[in-house]
Amino acid sequence: MRSRGGWAGRLAVVVVLAAAVWIGVEIWRWPAIGRLAVERPATTAFIEQYRAQQRAAGRPDRVAWAWTPYGAISPAIKRAVLVAEDVNFFSHHGFAFDEMQGALEDALRDRELPRGASTITQQLAKNLWLSPSRNPVRKVRESILTWQLERKLEKRRILELYLNVAQFGPGVFGAEAASRRFFGKHAADLDEQEAAQLAASLPRPSSWHPGATGPGYQRHVASVRRRMDKAEFLRRLI
Repeated sequence: MRSRGGWAGRLAVVVVLAAAVWIGVEIWRWPAIGRLAVERPATTAFIEQYRAQQRAAGRPDRVAWAWTPYGAISPAIKRAVLVAEDVNFFSHHGFAFDEMQGALEDALRDRELPRGASTITQQLAKNLWLSPSRNPVRKVRESILTWQLERKLEKRRILELYLNVAQFGPGVFGAEAASRRFFGKHAADLDEQEAAQLAASLPRPSSWHPGATGPGYQRHVASVRRRMDKAEFLRRLI
């Protein structure tokens, strides 16, 4: 009979080889994050997921998506998104553990979804390359990508990318497309109330968007608007 040690050794070799193959595939597929400093993404994981869902349901897979540079985006929507999702964006390095606790406390008090449960950089990593899944492997990828984004890109570039790829409504991606769809104007011309309506759609873009009348969405819009008034310090950062 073969010894248990022999089988254990073979199993260990198989595990090591499998891990090496997995790591090799991950490295080969890993995005070239540095290019985002000067290049626009051609698409995103979330856009492709939406298109796949539409095709599976027998519907057209068109999306509304129009890139617009940072300077052509209203300061109001920048401030609204920051207070809604990640008010300490300019002071952290991709992760904001203290903010998570504060977000949960605010959510309990205001009876709404937590704000800023993950940072804008984390959300950008997920939108560009990952899925909404909560499995541990995806979270590890998200953490590594977040760290790399913060190392390779300036803060305003990260925010510019996020504002251009975030989903603001069913099949509507980016602040420019959302502004045109819901308000008939360019993102540069959004006022503060319109910006609050768009930012409030981010937790549930399929049902929370300008024109929606649900009480949860309306409460969230009002909450974002109040936070905008309190976060005047953001004006000098954006």
